[in-house]
Amino acid sequence: MVQWWIMLIAIIVALLVGAVVGFFVTRYFFNRTLEKNPPINRDMIRAMYMQMGRKPSEKDITRVIEAMNQYKK
Repeated sequence: MVQWWIMLIAIIVALLVGAVVGFFVTRYFFNRTLEKNPPINRDMIRAMYMQMGRKPSEKDITRVIEAMNQYKK
C-alpha cells in the first residue's frame, strides 16, 4: 500500500504544477486578448471625434477619458 506521505507529496506537487500551468495559460490568453482589443487611448478618441465630423479639443478628450475611467470603477 502507498504510504500516506508519498500520496501527500504527489498531491502537493500536482497542485503546484497545475497552478504554474494555469498562470501561464491565463497570461497567454490575456495578452492575446489585449493584442486583439487594445485599450482606448487619446489618439483613438481623437479619431472617433474626427470621424463624426468634429474637431476635438483637449477638454473633450479628457472628459471622455474621465467618463470611461469612472465607468470602469
